Amino acid sequence: MIRSRLDPGGADYRSRREAMLGKLADLDAEQAKAVAGGGEKYVERHRGRGKLLARERIELLVDPDSPFLELSPLAAWGSEFPVGASVVCGIGVVEGVECVITANDPTVRGGASNPWTLKKSLRAADIAFQNRLPYVNLVESGGADLPTQKEIFIPGGRIFRDLTRLSAAGIPTVALVFGNSTAGGAYVPGMSDYVVMVRERAKVFLGGPPLVKMATGEESDDESLGGADMHARVSGLADYLAEDEHDALRIGRSIIRSLNWRKQGTMPLEPVQEPKYPVDELLGIVPEDLKIPFDPREVIARVVDASAFEEFKPAYGASLVTGWARIHGYPVGVLANARGVLFSEESQKATQFIQLANQSRTPLIFLQNTTGYMVGKDYEQGGIIKHGAMMINAVSNSTVPHLTIVMGASYGAGNYGMCGRAYEPRLLFSWPSAKSAVMGPAQLAGVLSIVGRASAQAKGQVYDEEADAAMRAMVEAQIEAESLPFFLSGRLYDDGVIDPRDTRTVLGMCLSAVNSAPVPETAGFGVFRP
Repeated sequence: MIRSRLDPGGADYRSRREAMLGKLADLDAEQAKAVAGGGEKYVERHRGRGKLLARERIELLVDPDSPFLELSPLAAWGSEFPVGASVVCGIGVVEGVECVITANDPTVRGGASNPWTLKKSLRAADIAFQNRLPYVNLVESGGADLPTQKEIFIPGGRIFRDLTRLSAAGIPTVALVFGNSTAGGAYVPGMSDYVVMVRERAKVFLGGPPLVKMATGEESDDESLGGADMHARVSGLADYLAEDEHDALRIGRSIIRSLNWRKQGTMPLEPVQEPKYPVDELLGIVPEDLKIPFDPREVIARVVDASAFEEFKPAYGASLVTGWARIHGYPVGVLANARGVLFSEESQKATQFIQLANQSRTPLIFLQNTTGYMVGKDYEQGGIIKHGAMMINAVSNSTVPHLTIVMGASYGAGNYGMCGRAYEPRLLFSWPSAKSAVMGPAQLAGVLSIVGRASAQAKGQVYDEEADAAMRAMVEAQIEAESLPFFLSGRLYDDGVIDPRDTRTVLGMCLSAVNSAPVPETAGFGVFRP
């Protein structure tokens, strides 16, 4: 068992805790914007029509008292579009089956899809496909947000391709249609395995009455053109005709129950044991100044079962902690940055550990707090490029499920070696303390200053120190803003910003979800340079 050296009564702990609580308050405020949807006016108008909100539909669909792991709730943060991107996505349990669920939020511009809605929906489909999770769409959308059609139309075709590929892979797709499903949105039920439509509410057509009038001169009404009753009796698009929204959700649950779905991965082999240390103490571990290192074992001790951790190569490559543990009964391998910088020893240690995890088919958890791979003459001559490449090679070609948590810094190629977004972890979450960029703001501004100074010297010009100071301040401020977790999460570079105290629960849900899929084939690694 890990023996914690954390002092919850110390001044450092208290200041770190207060800083994290402040960040969590900011997170709550931003997530509240997504929950608010289109605002009170449009929420009340929606309710006035006798309709449920998107999150209410999800709550009634999933099993009572079961968790719902919402994904990308801050999508579109910092853009011209509302936080949440007019769609709710996540993993929930329906009739005992873990499913990916997406629900259009019709209080936000009628549920129309903007560029961030598209990115979020595509990410949800990827998660369903990678982890073999049935995919349920709760549909009420006016189609594409027309002013931004140039960013949606061409890449948006992938939504329909993904639905057919999920079906071809034997992963069920279900569409529950509560209202308008117009234009491209009509293909969501059109390409789903099971379709439920709500009587007198659902309207599914490629072109509504105004468009039909413009295109053909034909006069038609909503019901005869695309009403639920017509699709159930005439076109055959609707498989089930629901009397109201509650009935549609009941039918949706019945469909999932009838799948007789079985997980194909591994199940926990040992009883679940809670960590020996309070999860609340995770709030006081990460310093507000990420230049100050912290011991990731303190995090591991509050996340893994019984705080038990079998450390691998503890005396070698000490800046990277590796070892074996269990989370909610699932065996895992853990890689966690201890002092930020990755040296050759850490890279070689990680490469071996990843190969061992693949040999035993053990999922890997990456806990990121890295400033990148070490630079300098001695390290270059010592082969840091080769050794860093070995680690990235191992991460790239590892086939066991990867789950990543960004706790602190995630800079440079360290982001790649520790399985950042580009390396396709099954799921990736950030803490409010996380920061990610090509390098730290001060370092990046300093590099630009050095380059500018050298350029002026080469031209025989006097370097403008005042302009340099202004440039550095501007660049540092920009990079600092663009490296913060809300900014990154808004662009879907993670699957959500989470409270550190939820880390164990989130990882447990993820480990259960990824094991809906079969254990992957054995990895084949590329050439490791000696």
